[in-house]
Amino acid sequence: MYLSIIVNVKMNRAKDVDHSKPKIGFIGCGNMGAPMCLRLVHAGYQVTAFDINEQSLKRVVDHGAHAAKSAAECAIGAEIFLTSLPRPDHVEAVMTGDNGALASLKSGSIWVDLTTNRKELIEAIAASAPIGVQVVDCPVTGAVDGARNGKLTLFIGGDLDSVAKVTPVLNHLGLVIHCGPRGTGNVVKLVTNQLWFIAAAALGEGFAIGIGNGVELGTLWHAIKESVGDSFVARHDAPSIFAGHYDPSFSLDLCMKDLNLIKELGSAVTASLPMTDAARNAFSLAKERYGANAAELHVVKRIEDDAKISMRLDGDWTPPWEQ
Repeated sequence: MYLSIIVNVKMNRAKDVDHSKPKIGFIGCGNMGAPMCLRLVHAGYQVTAFDINEQSLKRVVDHGAHAAKSAAECAIGAEIFLTSLPRPDHVEAVMTGDNGALASLKSGSIWVDLTTNRKELIEAIAASAPIGVQVVDCPVTGAVDGARNGKLTLFIGGDLDSVAKVTPVLNHLGLVIHCGPRGTGNVVKLVTNQLWFIAAAALGEGFAIGIGNGVELGTLWHAIKESVGDSFVARHDAPSIFAGHYDPSFSLDLCMKDLNLIKELGSAVTASLPMTDAARNAFSLAKERYGANAAELHVVKRIEDDAKISMRLDGDWTPPWEQ
């Protein structure tokens, strides 16, 4: 439902392909993948795309990408191969399953995984890559509007030579930060998500306390943004709460996927992490109540419903996927 809103934006058809640029293979044309794929198409790259959802694939093909019939076919001929998928198990299936992409990559190519993934899985897949195929992890942050507007932040982990080769391509998507060896990109991405989850749950609690004690929501929001309480969540995500759609571009199921990956990383720390544990519990409660496919900020709706308050606020709240 929302993918059509995200992808069907006013865009000119792709400009002529620049054959001096590396050929791109791109798998995963969902909420985040489609706008990233299209940015590369419109930058003049020859992009071959694949998605198991035929409608998702058609939307990027309609804007100039070439369609592959399988993951393996998408990888053939790709000099830089990108995957943007919801979950680690999806990456494993696409890369190593029947007719997987990994075996089709040629020597000299580089696989860039844009998925928020498990670093151990990336290492395991990289260990079975064909000779001469390099692997980097590069999860992204910045939401759908960041993907559409080329304002993502990309956390890349890998050797210096591979990072240098893929960065000119990734620059079309946003700011590229080299985090260290392969795997560190996912660690940094999950830390940023850890802080987002904590902030999102906390914002809902702050709104509830203010409203419950007689402060008008618009005044409270303005004060938060102009104080030490300011955050990306307060500025970017609060309007999705005010509008009542809670940002369906990311589901509670995906939130819990990331929170469980964060818990795995936390096992390396010999100290309790109560705020992270509390955030995971808050999102788990929301998922149990509203379902796995409910929008991410239902973590705040749960507070509204339990407290019997409304966080609707009049305003022209343009959804993030339309910005």
